[in-house]
Amino acid sequence: MKRTLFLLTINLFGLIAFSQNTNLFKTEEITGDLYQSNIGKVTFMDGNIPLNQYKKSDFLTSFNLVYKSNLNIRFFLNNSITNYLHELAPNLSAEELVEKGNLQFSFYIDNKPIYKENINSGCNFGYGNSKDTSVIFRIPLTSSKDENLWALHMWDRFKLNGGGEALTNGTHNLRIEIRPYIITNTEALVGNLVAKGQIKLIIKTPKVTAKQIEIQPILPNSEWEISNFQFDRKKIEMLNKEIASYDLKEITSVVAIYDGKLLIEEYFNDASRNTLHDTRSTGKSFASTFIGIAINDGYIKNENQRLSSFYNLGDYANYNAKKDSITIKDLLTMSSSFDGSDAHSESPGNEENMYPTDNWVKFTLNLAIDPSKTNGGKWDYFTAGTILLGDILDRNIPDGLEKYADEKLFKPLNITNYKWQYTPQKVPNTAGSLQMTSLDYAKYAQLYKNNGIWNNKQVIPQAWVEKTLTKQIQIPERDNQFYSYLFWNKTVNYKGKNYETYYCAGNGGNQFIIFKDLPLVIIITSKAFNKPYGHPQADKIVHDYLLPAILK
Repeated sequence: MKRTLFLLTINLFGLIAFSQNTNLFKTEEITGDLYQSNIGKVTFMDGNIPLNQYKKSDFLTSFNLVYKSNLNIRFFLNNSITNYLHELAPNLSAEELVEKGNLQFSFYIDNKPIYKENINSGCNFGYGNSKDTSVIFRIPLTSSKDENLWALHMWDRFKLNGGGEALTNGTHNLRIEIRPYIITNTEALVGNLVAKGQIKLIIKTPKVTAKQIEIQPILPNSEWEISNFQFDRKKIEMLNKEIASYDLKEITSVVAIYDGKLLIEEYFNDASRNTLHDTRSTGKSFASTFIGIAINDGYIKNENQRLSSFYNLGDYANYNAKKDSITIKDLLTMSSSFDGSDAHSESPGNEENMYPTDNWVKFTLNLAIDPSKTNGGKWDYFTAGTILLGDILDRNIPDGLEKYADEKLFKPLNITNYKWQYTPQKVPNTAGSLQMTSLDYAKYAQLYKNNGIWNNKQVIPQAWVEKTLTKQIQIPERDNQFYSYLFWNKTVNYKGKNYETYYCAGNGGNQFIIFKDLPLVIIITSKAFNKPYGHPQADKIVHDYLLPAILK
């Protein structure tokens, strides 16, 4: 009996030992005191201190958290990420593990859980780090420059999901805990704690001057008649305070046109009336405008005209008969069957795959067809499709798109100060980044509000404006939101009443908003590029400040 118990004990010990030594990879060998004494810890530092220079005296216990600071963490693990994931799902291969899992970050403020994020499996940890073998990692939580964007976005999401409200003026304890996770059958299996650390954050709201808060006077020579409509000035002062204190970040201008007249004109963060703003994908809407004008002028038959009438599609890779039936309307409504999606980084037609190529039109026409899509049936944001629209315009209009745009749209609106970006073929880039002043963007949006008329001249055909300000296709997974001809649609609810809007939108929170049932046009420009708070900020400006000021 004793012998049997002894053997059982040996076997159990052997099983435990075996389970503890089933790593898929041998981790890097680090013998230094810094690593050995900090395994399982998250440490904090000011900026990116190279590991070979990092000392215990660099570890921060407190930090003054201000706008555009450089709070970094470096954490020390006892094993590699892939090996931790292997412990959670021992039946998966190394490739499957890193495809389905990564690290989970949990944020606590003053011992209260605030936010938890399973970072995307594709997120890496900088040059030279391997999920298979590395045990020391550095990421920036905040940065005064663009780097390691997923980490900065995670901090921004933490701020948006309770962190901003929790970090009030004063001193707060931030604790970060890190665990491995893996997705199995759509559920996240989370492992044990592998690292944690804490720091005191000192929060002090920037001092805002009376000059920053006061409403900016509308200067002469704006080309707009000044409105005498009486709005709630305190609401705009509150908006200015939020922007000055960086509670609303990187906003560069807010303009409101009421009943066709200039009501509000505010500039921030070194911008002015003469600033040319890069509003990114708002420029796509101009491609729709030029298509409508070109149809009216007879250069294009109508929006149902097929790609096959402009290109010999058999000359391009991945030919499929479905390509022949793709129409201009499919491209205008982001509903073509091309295998392209900007929402999915792994998509062959993602815009980031297009930009490095030497011919964006060829890149797009070479794409295969997505078998899950039928033309006109499924909305999927697809920047490359707008490049085809620009190329079609440039090929079919005498003297090309650039001259045509100037003569047909910009000159009638007296827009003289603007800047195009160009494709590698020197065609105006209809994917975006058409730079203008805020007041000229306001002219463009107001033109749609005027049913295409400017100074008693029909600049855009009224029928095209009506089609554009019509819900064309439902946006999946967005409640009561639609897409039109390169314009977005959504309904704003304010004090129990719905207000329908059509708007141009661009990365960073740039929006040109046309209210369908109010005599109101709003322009918001911003440089919060690639930040998750960009568009939520714009929505907040409209809902919490401009509508309360105007509707009272």
